[in-house]
Amino acid sequence: MVCHPDVISTGNTMENEAEVDVKHQTTYSNGKPTNTQEKNSSHVITVNGDVNEEKKVKNEDDDEDPWALPELGDNTEQWKDLDTRGKVKRVVWLALRFVFLVGLMYLFICSLDFLSSAFQLLGGKAAGEALGSSVLLSNPLAGLMVGVLATVLVQSSSTSTSIIVSMVSAGILKVRLAIPIVMGCNIGTTVTNTLVSLGQLNVKSDFRRAFAAATVHDMFNWLCVLVLLPLEVASHYLYRMTDAITQNLAYNQSDSTATSNPKMLKAITEPFTEKIIQLSSSKIRAIAKGEEVNGSIIVPGDHVFDGWSGTDAQAGAIILVVSLALLCTCLVLVVKILSSLLKGAIAKIIQRVVNADFPGPFKYLTGYFVMLVGAGVTIVLQSSSIFTSALTPLVGVGAIHLTRMYPLTLGSNIGTTVTGILAALTSSPSTFRESLQIALCHLFFNISGVMLWYVVPPTRKLPLGLAKFLGQTVHTYRWFAVVYIILVFLLLPLAIFGLSLAGWEVLVGVGVPVVLLVIFIIVVNILQKKAPKFLPARLKTWEDSGIPEPLRSLRPYDNFFVRLSKCCCSCRKKHDAAVGAYCNEGLVDDTETTTADVTGNHSTSSSDRTVVTKF
Repeated sequence: MVCHPDVISTGNTMENEAEVDVKHQTTYSNGKPTNTQEKNSSHVITVNGDVNEEKKVKNEDDDEDPWALPELGDNTEQWKDLDTRGKVKRVVWLALRFVFLVGLMYLFICSLDFLSSAFQLLGGKAAGEALGSSVLLSNPLAGLMVGVLATVLVQSSSTSTSIIVSMVSAGILKVRLAIPIVMGCNIGTTVTNTLVSLGQLNVKSDFRRAFAAATVHDMFNWLCVLVLLPLEVASHYLYRMTDAITQNLAYNQSDSTATSNPKMLKAITEPFTEKIIQLSSSKIRAIAKGEEVNGSIIVPGDHVFDGWSGTDAQAGAIILVVSLALLCTCLVLVVKILSSLLKGAIAKIIQRVVNADFPGPFKYLTGYFVMLVGAGVTIVLQSSSIFTSALTPLVGVGAIHLTRMYPLTLGSNIGTTVTGILAALTSSPSTFRESLQIALCHLFFNISGVMLWYVVPPTRKLPLGLAKFLGQTVHTYRWFAVVYIILVFLLLPLAIFGLSLAGWEVLVGVGVPVVLLVIFIIVVNILQKKAPKFLPARLKTWEDSGIPEPLRSLRPYDNFFVRLSKCCCSCRKKHDAAVGAYCNEGLVDDTETTTADVTGNHSTSSSDRTVVTKF
């Protein structure tokens, strides 16, 4: 399908949103502030059917740089103009907002933990069984997709990687078969921050930046797999490199003195999360090792679900609903608090410090320093999902630029491999070498990705460009974000997994034409923008190609969702009108004639009438 995100659609614009979005996109930091209501106003939206309330919206095609950091406005009174009481009040209010922000971030991290527990209850056993099937994993593509799906199910690449290390340590899985699964774990873990970006759905410009910030991680991981998986299958370079490193290692620690994985952030969140539910990850590992496991994976203890009589799936469904509600609530409140904090001098300081480069000849090293910061924070948090999910709203509100988010993401990718290395250190001396080898494969896979898509500056444009394309697409068609998540993290892995199980012949027969079609579309799109003279007349624009519109544009699908939303709104308004008529029965005198316009607002006739209100 050929998508044109630059086609502006009014159908996916909710009531009164035009006004909100125009206010938000008033100024940009790369240039002088400009009033978007006066400049380039070629698109008109009529609000509530009143000509006097027409709002002129800036034509997006004329934006100099839609990805520039916004000028975070400040309408508060200057500090020097405040009296003593006003200064004290502002300091107290600032401190309270900061405390609320820290508390919400704590609940946000806990909600991610609950979400992980919910998915483990719903699909943990299935994930363990899939990871433990050596027949399925003998196919590299099947192993890759199992890694993606298993990580999506348990919502943690650290958990799935630790399971893989345990399986290698137990001798159930060979290192060569485990390498594609580790690559898949890298992809599956990015679903969390993509879901987090939906929290800024209501403001289109913020959502564009947030979704691009989330998907730049997806694009980097997919591009790494597209290059490094065939290279690994052909040359086994990761296996050979790590085999040479671990060949002469000796590990003489006994099991009784084996090191354990430090909890770090878990030490802060566990006192709360363990009061809600406790799960046995050892049972999931046992399932993956092929051991017989009976009963629930819920551990008895002092928590809400102690003595739970239902099934694991039922408990998982309850926790899933609660965790999603908590996650969404925390995200909305965090975004609002950040928006209120990031104003005036504070906003300018944060933007200047976070997005600043080293001076002079050291400017080139800025990205690598930022990468080290991302790796260090992820090692402390022991979760790349938490780190990138916390950064996504900051990119959305304009505190961090997308190009600065990119090296932070790469550093987080490297930092999360420490969990696997620590898991290898807990293995028995007899299997320590193999466990450490697969953990190092994960590390060198991410380092290889950095060398491919960051070290040479022009190569950075591809993952960033793909992320910007997706951000622009959801800016025009916001429903596409949900479709993207379902397609990339569920339907596509399942389809490739099914085709790989059917055999190489089926996979090649279906996959090669699809890949060639995608390459053809990409090449034609590039030529249409850069060198249209080399294209035949029918391919200079997709509109003239004769291809049906549903196969070259998202507009027909957008029209469908618009009609569907209008139908839902109409049903809701009829219901509200019926309820209102029932509630107001006897409250309004019969001489009054009430009419309703298409917006659901009630007006009365100009004739005299008497309104009788009863208390």
